[in-house]
Amino acid sequence: MNILVTGASGFLGQNLSNKLISLKPNKIILLDSKIANLTLPDSLHQFNDIKFDKIYHLACWTQAGDFSIKHAGEEWLINQQINTNTIKWWYEYQKQATFISMGTSCAYPEKGSYKEATYFDDKPIESLFSYAMSKRMLQNGVESISKQFGLNYITFVPSTLYGPGYSINNKIPHFIFDLIKKFIRYKKHNEKIILWGDGNQIRELIYVNDFIDHMIEVENLNIKNEIFNIGAGAGHSIKHFAKIICEEMNINFNDIQFDTNAFVGSKSKVLNTEKISKLVNLKQIPLKEGIKNTINDLYEKVE
Repeated sequence: MNILVTGASGFLGQNLSNKLISLKPNKIILLDSKIANLTLPDSLHQFNDIKFDKIYHLACWTQAGDFSIKHAGEEWLINQQINTNTIKWWYEYQKQATFISMGTSCAYPEKGSYKEATYFDDKPIESLFSYAMSKRMLQNGVESISKQFGLNYITFVPSTLYGPGYSINNKIPHFIFDLIKKFIRYKKHNEKIILWGDGNQIRELIYVNDFIDHMIEVENLNIKNEIFNIGAGAGHSIKHFAKIICEEMNINFNDIQFDTNAFVGSKSKVLNTEKISKLVNLKQIPLKEGIKNTINDLYEKVE
């Protein structure tokens, strides 16, 4: 088994790479932008002579929060370059490989069913529009290549990933890491805990290693040319997550302030997991245990 992973230095990429290495493939190539700048058309040609069995395409250019609002044009252009160049290389030089890519829950209509069959239905949420549409175009690309040339793909759409291994500084973190960062800074520096919105927004988490395990389980079933949501199947309010963190860190929940004028993105986002649940047991780490592990991993990282 020869494997290539783009975006291997990211949160999911590092955890996935560790898992794949433990499975002892014949060869595994782990890429970040220093090894292969995927915005350049020939960046992957250095690997033309290796015949890969699987290509995991995780690389993308984005951040959480209001990043997509402030960088909409750049986000669209850069992700289109990354995805187009990677798909083109797959088609031209790696036809034997299964192309495994990551979709996004942001691509679904905000008030839709969040079922895989609706991935292209209606408009995504406006605040994440450019990122969501670049992910839809990625999916359109792999489907189009598959239909015309018979290549194989699988797409996985995760809910928000969490767990150890996240790089917290010098970027806008995803919501759960941002929450934990604020609570840690409160403990370390007595900095005020100010959460965006009223705390009633609904979010869904899946532990990163659970996501990876379920993804590999599906791959091992030799299913091709499908898209699968992988999530917890249930969501909780931001207040609920905050209360778990308070309990774990011995913080009074009443010390939290809510900024109701701040950017909050989607009010509710929970994936429908009926499709994958028919194939694998979505057994997951208990939420409190997963958050505890995440806090422990982040505590010394937060400045």
